[in-house]
Amino acid sequence: MKHSVPAKGIFYIFLFFVVIIIAILALLPRYKVWSQEMEGKAEFAKAEQNRRIKVEEAKANLEAEKLNAQAEIERAKGASEAIKIENGSLTERYIQYLWVRQQGDNKDKTVIYIPTEANLPILESVRPLKTP
Repeated sequence: MKHSVPAKGIFYIFLFFVVIIIAILALLPRYKVWSQEMEGKAEFAKAEQNRRIKVEEAKANLEAEKLNAQAEIERAKGASEAIKIENGSLTERYIQYLWVRQQGDNKDKTVIYIPTEANLPILESVRPLKTP
């Protein structure tokens, strides 16, 4: 006894695959449109997030500048108080003291001290170090 698939069964299988192919061909353009729409929404969300990040960075920079300005004002007030203590005028000795104190911040420069009559640095002889 042979088991054969009746012609009607083959027709239904063939019809099933034809319907699947037609459905795929009909739905593929809609899928492409939907896919592009989703990509557009994703790019829009990314652009919006990048904009928010830039706004927050700008706010942080503004806050930092305000704090730096306040620090500079406080430093100026301190310098004013120091001048008042020095009898209201900047003396040559105080200017030299400030210069020497400032040299502690210059970690990338080489400073050579040459002894003078008063053992104080000559302020006008600062020149950048030349690299070969």
